[in-house]
Amino acid sequence: MVTYILFISGGELVLVMLLALLFFGAKAIPDIAKTLGKGMREFKKATNEIKREINEHTSEIKKDLDEVSNDVTKDANEIKNNIYDQMED
Repeated sequence: MVTYILFISGGELVLVMLLALLFFGAKAIPDIAKTLGKGMREFKKATNEIKREINEHTSEIKKDLDEVSNDVTKDANEIKNNIYDQMED
C-alpha cells in the first residue's frame, strides 16, 4: 500500500480529499490530520531511535573488527619479515 501512495496523481489526490470530506465531514478532517501527524511523528521518532541503536551496536562491532584486522596485519607482516630474514641467511 505504501508504494501506491507514492504514485498518486493530482486528480486522484483531489478525489481522495473529496471522499474524505464526504465520509468524515469538514469538522473531523482537522482532527484526523492532527492524529495522523502525531502518528507520523511517533513513527519517525521510533525509526530514528532504532537507527541510533543499530549504529551504536555496529560501531562496536566495527571497532572489534578493526582491532582483529590490525592484529592479523601485524602478525602477517611479522611472518613475512621472518621469511625474508630466513631467505637472506
